[in-house]
Amino acid sequence: MVLYTCPTGTAYGDLPGPLAHPCGKAGKALDLAGHSYQVKQVKGGLLRVWTLPTRARDRAEIEKLSGQRAVPILVLDDGTVIAGSGKIADWAQANPATAAGGS
Repeated sequence: MVLYTCPTGTAYGDLPGPLAHPCGKAGKALDLAGHSYQVKQVKGGLLRVWTLPTRARDRAEIEKLSGQRAVPILVLDDGTVIAGSGKIADWAQANPATAAGGS
């Protein structure tokens, strides 16, 4: 599976509640559930004005996969796409990795 994140990656997922970075929150949830996954960072952050002109190009793959430009998104091995840190965390909790090697 592949977790698409902003350039911050899976950092800051350990912070409490609203302070946790969404991409980090998704990564932490996958880690806690025992999943192995690839992280793919994409450019084009919302809060950086200088990235706005190239945002469509930088996030084209994300938009093709999920219909939106926001990250995080998780692409499962079967091609299923889960968008948003809360939905990824919910999926990870409901689908822990098997003891025989993760997912």
